[in-house]
Amino acid sequence: MKELLISALLATLVLTANYSLANTSGQPLTKTAVAEASTKLKLNQASAEQLAAVPGLGKVKAQAIVDYVKENGAIKSEAELTKVKGIGEKLAARVAEHVSFD
Repeated sequence: MKELLISALLATLVLTANYSLANTSGQPLTKTAVAEASTKLKLNQASAEQLAAVPGLGKVKAQAIVDYVKENGAIKSEAELTKVKGIGEKLAARVAEHVSFD
């Protein structure tokens, strides 16, 4: 009986060890992380408050983007994003990872 219990425990350990090793990123996957990876913020439709949540953007630069879109129309690319006052190439690249230009 003792051998059967030990065998069952070992089998359970072996079967669950592979499942826990499947996520090799080192960080737990949550529904939020999966949702963020699959959806990006629409830059031209976002509010200043929504844009301020993008890493690297604060309230002032987020409002500058909203104002630019109102005055000049939709921003269609990362390169065009650099035309917004206060946003250079590095910040535009960082922001582009989190937004879509459609």
